[in-house]
Amino acid sequence: MRADPQKPNLPLPAPATRDEAEDERRYGVEPEFVDEIVTLLRARERDAVRALLDDLHAADIADLIEQVDSAERDELIEILRPGFDGEVLSYLNPDLRESVVERFEPRELAAAVAELDTDDAVDLIEDLDEETRAQILANLPDEDRALVQENLTYDENTAGRMMQRDLVAVPEFWTVGKTIDHIRAATDDLPEDFYDIFVVDPLHRVVGAVPLSRMLRQRRTVRIADLVTDEVDTIPATMDQEEVANLFRQYALVSAPVVDSAGRLIGVITVDDVVHIIDEEAEEDLRKFSGSGDTGVFSGIADIARARVGWLTVNLATAFLASAVISLFEGTIEQIVALAVLMPIVASMGGNAGTQTLTVVVRALATHELSSANALRVVGKELLVGLTNGAIFAVMVGVIALIWFGPMIGVVIACAMIINMVVAGLCGALIPLGLDRVGVDPAVASVVFLTTVTDVVGFFAFLGLASAILL
Repeated sequence: MRADPQKPNLPLPAPATRDEAEDERRYGVEPEFVDEIVTLLRARERDAVRALLDDLHAADIADLIEQVDSAERDELIEILRPGFDGEVLSYLNPDLRESVVERFEPRELAAAVAELDTDDAVDLIEDLDEETRAQILANLPDEDRALVQENLTYDENTAGRMMQRDLVAVPEFWTVGKTIDHIRAATDDLPEDFYDIFVVDPLHRVVGAVPLSRMLRQRRTVRIADLVTDEVDTIPATMDQEEVANLFRQYALVSAPVVDSAGRLIGVITVDDVVHIIDEEAEEDLRKFSGSGDTGVFSGIADIARARVGWLTVNLATAFLASAVISLFEGTIEQIVALAVLMPIVASMGGNAGTQTLTVVVRALATHELSSANALRVVGKELLVGLTNGAIFAVMVGVIALIWFGPMIGVVIACAMIINMVVAGLCGALIPLGLDRVGVDPAVASVVFLTTVTDVVGFFAFLGLASAILL
């Protein structure tokens, strides 16, 4: 069952001043509380630890498990083990969850999973190895096992994989009174929290939805069919979860029905599920953007190193390309040593400016704010931004170089700065748009291409101008 969403009573120390009270965290567990738990764990004061954990929300217990060291974590799990709340596992970092799951017997895990909503149970089971997954499924009640297995038949990161199976669906001819009586009588078979009542035809196809708040304001004799919304945004079970999140964001949905290929109602996705999707997609894009792979703070050293070495190798190759450009102007650099001092400024400013544009464009593509309809306008805007910022920093850097090395070098670096900033803004928009057009995730490869372009253009413009003007 889903945990009580109300703010838990955490054992927090009383603030000494008003300012300290205003600075307190409003959620999670305080570092002082973690230290207190660790002290008690090391002293083997299990009863005291258990008393402190009794009032904690499942998310806060998961937070506590993540923050303690491995030795204290094992002790903490043993304390929590009797009657373990499966909700805690759904809040744990996936990288840590597997090691925690290993400490439980399949029957214990099955008992914990059986208390979860279907979507949370699937989210937990899908990350486990095949043997552990099979053992847990074998120990689940028949009805729960069938629902979980059906969800697992859908592809990962689709609506069918993440949907909740418990929902409220009624026929068109029912009245408000009959619907309320049904909800009261079928408490054990209904979700603990729901926002919409779905209206279905005899083939169980969705014909409308009634917000719970709208129904509760009506008389018992009013027909449900008279309360349905004009349009219902149904979600195919095969829809990608990122598209699901965009649908909720676009139309400010609270919940939406999931349908199979025949249009039959099979599940529901609620806004709390979408919050998890947004968090997962943002984390995934950030990791792709940095080339750090699927690893996190709880991953092993070997896994982290292996995940990062690929893109670092690509970056090394592009660095040699930039070095090759510099080697073309060895004679110029030997005659004017000041160029070697100023080269990194041009390249780094172009790279940073391009990354700013790249971040905005990649995010706009992910949220569908940017498409072929407005792409040209966005590219033009970024071009003008690059020109404006290039002019501003050209003056700043040019003046400094003039004072440091003389007027002509100041002119050279100012011109190179404008060229590279304009190219950075242009490529920062065009590269992700081009990758998206050919079906490559722009969050994965854009940074490498952009860095190569800004380094090569920056060095070539600066050293080429220096050769033409100064020699």
